[in-house]
Amino acid sequence: MGVLSNSDVDEQPFQRPESSRNALTRLFLQPWLWCIVLVATAVRFYGSTSSSIWCDEGSSLMLSNYSLSGIWLHAAHDVHPPLYFMLLHGWIDVFGDSLASIRALSVLPGIATVFLGMWLVRLVATQRAALLAGLLLALLPTAVRYSQEVRMYSLLGMWLIGATIALVYWVKSPDKTRFLAIYVALMTAAFYTHYFAAFCVLAHWLYLLILSARHSPAGTLIKRPTWWLANTGIVVLFLPWLPGLVDLLQHMNELKAGGDVGWEPPVDARSLPSMIWQLLTQDEGDKLPWPVFWLAPSALFVGVIWIAVRDTSPYKFHALIAIYTLLPILVIYALSFISPLFIERYVSFAALGLPLLIALAVDHLLEHKRTVAIAVFALFMGVECVGLRSNFSGEADHFDQLVEHVNQQFLPGDRIIVSDLFWYFSYVYYNTTNAQPMLYTPPTPEGLSGRPTDYGFGTLVNAQGAKIYIDHLADLPAGPGRVWLISSSVQPDDFAPIPTQWDKTQDLTIDDTQVRLYLTCGSDHCGHDPEGNSLHASAHP
Repeated sequence: MGVLSNSDVDEQPFQRPESSRNALTRLFLQPWLWCIVLVATAVRFYGSTSSSIWCDEGSSLMLSNYSLSGIWLHAAHDVHPPLYFMLLHGWIDVFGDSLASIRALSVLPGIATVFLGMWLVRLVATQRAALLAGLLLALLPTAVRYSQEVRMYSLLGMWLIGATIALVYWVKSPDKTRFLAIYVALMTAAFYTHYFAAFCVLAHWLYLLILSARHSPAGTLIKRPTWWLANTGIVVLFLPWLPGLVDLLQHMNELKAGGDVGWEPPVDARSLPSMIWQLLTQDEGDKLPWPVFWLAPSALFVGVIWIAVRDTSPYKFHALIAIYTLLPILVIYALSFISPLFIERYVSFAALGLPLLIALAVDHLLEHKRTVAIAVFALFMGVECVGLRSNFSGEADHFDQLVEHVNQQFLPGDRIIVSDLFWYFSYVYYNTTNAQPMLYTPPTPEGLSGRPTDYGFGTLVNAQGAKIYIDHLADLPAGPGRVWLISSSVQPDDFAPIPTQWDKTQDLTIDDTQVRLYLTCGSDHCGHDPEGNSLHASAHP
């Protein structure tokens, strides 16, 4: 009867491992499951190459260009652990660095996460709930968005959902230590992918602590030596990275000075509902009527808590998914009042639990209040479709077109200067000339050096600083030549003041960036470069 049918309604949602294995086999043989995987594949690949590489993605690519030992070294000075960049390094070696290839490394974990989400829900509920969860997770806008970026967020979600599945298996069969071994491997991979994996561990500990308050065999799980040994194993496996993390924390001021941390906006009371809207609709909801802005996220939170509280089963697995979802979002929000961290991509792994919880609620309501269940499902799916439309119809960045313009008109001897690291990494990716782009590093208004430090993004360029840093445009060698200036098109001019003897011959603006071509000797005195090429160019391409 389709997705809303439930051939397993007579099964107990909490079964022995053998029964669970049979139920999973039946689920994986369901045509609906593979249709959902195809939907997840389609929406994640669709438009994945329509937008240009942006700063963070460009930094991923630049870091992945190092050897594995170099990645380890430079990632220790960056704000993220090294695993994703190492995987990207190997991926590029095999599949190349085309835009489709490098973004596929995020698309594929995103697809796998949809599969894992169905697996997790089937372990704790019915086949119908699993299929509903898969469909809603396939369409979750924040999951789709970060499955299309050359960053680690999609990979992190896959590790953490996988680790939660391993935890469920262990809770059901605590004597089978292989499940804990898998848990250790997945959580260690998560920690080497992103530091916020710690919030998932915190959620798992809280879940077991809640079980310990119940008078059931599951209540003693948190006291089991194997659980403590597993967590000790995660710590031990992470120890090789600890010196780099400590060094990074000791140089937090350099990271703040370079804008690598501390750039996040402060939070207020509106930030929490705004985040929920962002995760679901890719819009902060500022233009919504205030009752809708406040009540819809509030209703969602109440619903999640209701799902957790009404779970009276021995293992309270619904509560586990609710904790996995709510605890990281709420803790990161609370910490952001001290130091802002409340950014969509940082909590996207936790948001993966929202469609799973909605599916559990709908599955329960279908047995008693079918009309309400269908309305809840349709409403949530409709909100997701709004978010997907925002993802797909939003203005794509065309920075690649700007760089291609320079690539086509570049002449030997031309110099290329980029105004900021924000554009620099992207420019390097698209640059096909033999020239090394330079980075504009003017002193601060206080007279301090504007050059990057050895931490954050600076670790990727400082080794070449002598070749690429330019503190003043006037420092460039005098004489005939052409200089391309790449900067934001927003005033004030990043490069002001321009040397008076320079003549602008081209000015092209694409989206919020611009490229200008200057003759450095004045149009009346410029002739040809040493290879005989005319230094003049048309005023407008």
